[in-house]
Amino acid sequence: MIFIGILASIAAIGTLCWLLFTLAVFALPVFAGATAGAWAYQTGAGWTGGIIVGFVAAALTLGIGQFILVFARPLWLRLAVAMVFVAPAALAGYHATHGIVKHTMPSDTWQIVFSVIGAIAVGITAFVRVTAMAAPEPSGRGLARA
Repeated sequence: MIFIGILASIAAIGTLCWLLFTLAVFALPVFAGATAGAWAYQTGAGWTGGIIVGFVAAALTLGIGQFILVFARPLWLRLAVAMVFVAPAALAGYHATHGIVKHTMPSDTWQIVFSVIGAIAVGITAFVRVTAMAAPEPSGRGLARA
């Protein structure tokens, strides 16, 4: 019975890690939507109004980010938008890793070390996925034609 519990725990941790890596790109829109929804609820919009405002804010955040990534010319602007999406993902990766590691490691130093490694891994994954949302540059761009 303990063996089944161990396997189920490993499967649950694996599933949660896969979910974290898959959804890390959406950390900024979720944060923006939750903040806007909480603000709307506190100003008297009610549950329905708060949920609607939250969904609209999240969709706008993701849509504006994708729009800038696709249509912006300067590389520095694309990199800045990518970093705006990556920073909350890395923070979420740090806290998710720390939540897992604090139950398995007694040393605070090693908990922080592994949490930072988790943040870096999630940040890199989010950066790759965010940059994949941008349209590729044409292959012959910048070449003189005869």
